[in-house]
This record gives sequence, structure tokens and C-alpha cells, in this order.
Amino acid sequence: MDTRRLTLLGRTAVAACAPYLTLKLLWVLGFDIGIVDPRRFDHAVWLSANVFTFLLDAVAALVAHTLTRPSGLRAPAWLLAFPLWMASGLLVPLMLGVSGSLLAGPFVDGPHPMARGDFLEPWVFAVVYGGFIVEGLALFGAFAVYAHRRWGGLLRRPLRDLPNTGTRAVQRILALPAAVLAVAVGIVQLLWGTGSTLGVTAAEADARTVVVHASDCVQGLLSLAGALGVLLLLFPRLLPRRAPLVGLRVRVPLTLAWVGSAAVFACGGCLWVTRTVAGALVAGVSRAPGGLPWLVGAAELFTGLVLLCAGAFTLAELTAGTPKGPARPGSPDRSGMSPSRLPRRECSTVDDR
Repeated sequence: MDTRRLTLLGRTAVAACAPYLTLKLLWVLGFDIGIVDPRRFDHAVWLSANVFTFLLDAVAALVAHTLTRPSGLRAPAWLLAFPLWMASGLLVPLMLGVSGSLLAGPFVDGPHPMARGDFLEPWVFAVVYGGFIVEGLALFGAFAVYAHRRWGGLLRRPLRDLPNTGTRAVQRILALPAAVLAVAVGIVQLLWGTGSTLGVTAAEADARTVVVHASDCVQGLLSLAGALGVLLLLFPRLLPRRAPLVGLRVRVPLTLAWVGSAAVFACGGCLWVTRTVAGALVAGVSRAPGGLPWLVGAAELFTGLVLLCAGAFTLAELTAGTPKGPARPGSPDRSGMSPSRLPRRECSTVDDR
């Protein structure tokens, strides 16, 4: 049943990538389908941006396909985990931000930015963002099934039973300040999302739309959720010994830390770097806002990098020795191995499906 569900979700994710990839390919080839004003951006900037985003979604489609293959269980973990982490940071804020802006649109004066048709036809937004939402739901659903097949023992383990790995002290030294910084960044973005003009110029405040406000609220909440997940993973034994948190599984804080740190890095820090570099090198491209928004972008980049490194070390230690797939025919069966014979640092060698 899990295999069939994984295949269905993976193929759905690949199919959902097709409209976006087709549209990007047409734009790269010089077709202006769906574009209202093709001279709005410099041709070189437009071409390079479309090639880059085409490659990003092509990687997502390739990863979704790999998840459905038997060989995917034996693939190096980092080869799948890093692009999926980046996809989480780009797609989850987009999915929630677009949905939030559409829900808030009827209560906000003025037309929705996606319906104005200043640069792209409204149907383009429907095709692109509708595809992204379906792609995200299917891709992350497939990854959840895949992760439970490959690392189910770790994900279902009670959080309080996590062992003290060899680098736990170093992880706390690095990740604790990063989590605190993520909280600060999240609070600032929530303030912006709810209408505050803290550190924002009057011109920038006037240019903010319902989409920007919804995106800031989503980004702020994801930053706070990521910080909470990191703190729970760093200090699991601080949880109370009574319900409802006594039986909390590793998968809950790990999901919060995964999605939150990815959103901080990919949708915050990486976009800030892209806009800063493009504004400095390319004429006609607006620079990243200065002041507090510039500081928030730099903080997101730093926070995301630190959490990425700390998380990679943690997961590498916790999953060391995990088999890369189901046992091959004729190989010795180790499913009955007693816990006393397992390495002390191993949490997921035995899959308790």
C-alpha cells in the first residue's frame, strides 16, 4: 500500500511540474505567451531568470521521480534531502502565502495584484501557482511516505528518548543563538505582515500589497515554528512528563525545524542575496531595501546556514548505519537484532513498521 501511494504521489508531483516547465521553456525560446509587457525587464536578466527557475523545478521533478524508484531507498541521503529541504523553503511559504492572500483579498480594498495584469496575464498566475500548490502537496506527501520507509524508527521514536550524540554540545552552541535569531526575525516579519511600518520607508510601505502582507505573516510564523522545533530537538528532556507532550515523537519537532529553517534560508536569505546581487550588478533591477529589511535578510541567510549545518550533523549521527533500503533476497535478516547489539548512536536501524 505504501509503495502504491508513494508512486501515485511522486507521479502527481512530476505531472504538476509540467505546466510550469512548459511555460518557462516557451519563454526561454522567445515566445511571449501570457506576457503583457515583454520589455519590462532586460532581456538577459529575463532569460537567465527563466533558465534558472526552469532548472530548479526540473530538479524537483527529478527528485519526485527518484522517490518512487526502488533505487531511491539506496541513494545517498544528502542527494535527496538537500533539494527537498530547499523545495520546502520555497514551496511551503508560497503555498501558504498565495492561499492566505486569496482568502484575505475580498476584505482588502483594491484589486488583487495577481488579477491586475500589469506584467503577466491573470491565467498565468493561476497555472503557475496552482501547479506549485499541487506539486508541493504531492512532493511532500511522497517524501513523508519515503522518509517513514527509510528512517521510520527515528521518526517514530519518542522525543525524550533521543540519545546524546557526540556533537550535541557543539550543536547547542551553534543552533541555540540561531534559534533565538529566528525568533527575532519572525516577530519582525509578523509585525510587517500585520501592517507595521517598523524600519520600512514610506514609499516601501505604500507599495506593499495583500500578497506581501500574507507572505510576511507566513514567513514570520514559519520562522517561529522552526525555532520551536530546533529548541525541542536540542533540549528534548525539558519536555514535561505528562500529557499531551510526554509521547511527542521526533517527527513533529523535526518537521517544524525542517520547514522553518528551510523557509528562513531559501525564501528569506537566498532571495535577499539574489536581489542584492542583481541590484548591484544589473542596471534597471531594483536593489534590496536597506535598513531593517536589509538586516533581516542578512540575519535569515546566516540563521539558515547555521541551522542547515547543525541539522546535517545531527541527522548524520542519528541515522548512521541505517540500511539504505529493504534487504535484498538472500541477504541475512537483521530485523530481529536486539537493541543491545545496535550501536549506541543509532536510532533507526530497526524499522518498527
